[in-house]
Amino acid sequence: MPPEYIAIICVCCTLFIILSAVFLYCQNNLLGVKKYSLSSQKVERELKVVQLSDLHGKAFKKHNARLLKKVATLNPNFIVITGDIIHKYTKKDIAVAKEVVVGLSKIAPVYYVSGNHEMRNTAYRALRQALQNAGATVLDDSVVKAFGINICGVNCANIKSGKYLSLVKNKSEFNLLLAHLPQYFEGYANSGADLVLCGHAHGGQWRIPFIGKGLYAPGQGVFPKYYQGMHKKGGTTEIISRGLGNSQFPLRLFNRPEIVFIEIDKK
Repeated sequence: MPPEYIAIICVCCTLFIILSAVFLYCQNNLLGVKKYSLSSQKVERELKVVQLSDLHGKAFKKHNARLLKKVATLNPNFIVITGDIIHKYTKKDIAVAKEVVVGLSKIAPVYYVSGNHEMRNTAYRALRQALQNAGATVLDDSVVKAFGINICGVNCANIKSGKYLSLVKNKSEFNLLLAHLPQYFEGYANSGADLVLCGHAHGGQWRIPFIGKGLYAPGQGVFPKYYQGMHKKGGTTEIISRGLGNSQFPLRLFNRPEIVFIEIDKK
């Protein structure tokens, strides 16, 4: 093969590697905002809610500055974190979790529920206390009244047992349920919750281009049903965040990290 052909092939291969690296970096680090609008007669006034999920100890720039700046521009009434704020119980993950909650708490009140990664750690009690000290309200199978609605949170370890069914008590009021696992949507709907916010599925990890179909979600397998977006059943709406970080599989494809922003208007 002539030397000039070899040079051209080398240049093309180098460009392909560089462009692939840039593409993968963008897919896993450029934050997007997914907006949803809902209406309800039960809310007293318009509410703006930011949902973050599945951070897995990831930092978007030093001290998570990009994430915090993006959330601040949305000017939410409150922020919810729907589990897996850590990946493993390491000093790094704990430091990132505390730091991001401290930063978010300066923007708006923060409400947190656990995910399956927190439940894998015997030291969850210490993490929960650390998050409370950082400014989060930890909702472990409990309910708080705030902004004229009930914010309910189910501990991830108790989702399969249907613990969430006992959290929604006054169905004449607006009930927001925070639950990490999205695949129990039918049960959440039976609880009478008006809005359920979930994570866990990572948007299907890899999404098919143009179609947007997710390939895999833990607990649901290949081509899952509940992996992103809005789902409705009766009077209940479920919104699933594609999440921010990565779990066992380290790469996202056609599935950028997202911040969920929800506007709830008074009907």
